[in-house]
Amino acid sequence: MKYYEVKFSISGHHDGVAEDAKDVLMALAGEAGFESFNESQNGDVLGYVQQALFDAARLDAQLEMMPFHDITISYEVTAAEDRDWNEQWENEGFDPIMVGNKVVIHDGRHLPKSAGEDWCQIEIDARQAFGTGNHETTRMMISHLLNCRLEGKRVLDCGTGTGILSIAALKLGAAEAVGYDIDEWSVDNARHNAVINGVDTRFTSLLGDSSVLPTLSGSFNVVLANINRNIILADLPRIVDKMSQHGLFIASGFYREDLEQIVESAKKLNLTLVAETADDEWQSCLFMLDCNIEE
Repeated sequence: MKYYEVKFSISGHHDGVAEDAKDVLMALAGEAGFESFNESQNGDVLGYVQQALFDAARLDAQLEMMPFHDITISYEVTAAEDRDWNEQWENEGFDPIMVGNKVVIHDGRHLPKSAGEDWCQIEIDARQAFGTGNHETTRMMISHLLNCRLEGKRVLDCGTGTGILSIAALKLGAAEAVGYDIDEWSVDNARHNAVINGVDTRFTSLLGDSSVLPTLSGSFNVVLANINRNIILADLPRIVDKMSQHGLFIASGFYREDLEQIVESAKKLNLTLVAETADDEWQSCLFMLDCNIEE
């Protein structure tokens, strides 16, 4: 997973509010998708955010909420060192995660104790890739899948990460899934997870962004996109071009306040919103192509 390192410099503050200002800064940046923070030797705050999730406009909006009006915050964005930021978490694993009354996600070491025999079990070995079910957006995406008829369907997974959404769709009845990701680690990890879940013969993992879509043959009945707002808005025309008539588009990875903009853009491409859910600050939605909801 590739990250940006953002160096935040605070100027104009008095010594009495310096630490408070840093605490508030980290809280505000956390709302803009930053995952962790360190302090540099000269006192600057170093924040780390996934490159695919970085939204400068949202960060600027958050920083405008800083309550200390006598200070100035500036920041510089650089590519972070290319290493495994999740190493400690990966070594420790995660507790089983239940989604609805049908799906349980585990790491192969911490096995579920309360899931029934008829539950869909997904084992995820996450290596530098996003998607274990811990995040609200992943759980909402899988919840939408549980409400879809997937038998025999062809699925496209945009920004596949660990491959968890493709694997869930295949285990819930889909015939085939194709995922792509800009991160080579994610592409390899998704293939690995497909193997350990026994769905590798029906799953294809590709390296690239939405530019790979025109190279794919045929159309897709279900398209999954757990990625940020800006990428969804930019890629939506290409995505719709690969959807079958009355195909489903399930999206998350964005905030509640972004829903209206996404719905308006989707409407222009003949996508009708048929369901939406929210969890904390995160939003998800399900659209249908060429659907007259009044019919």
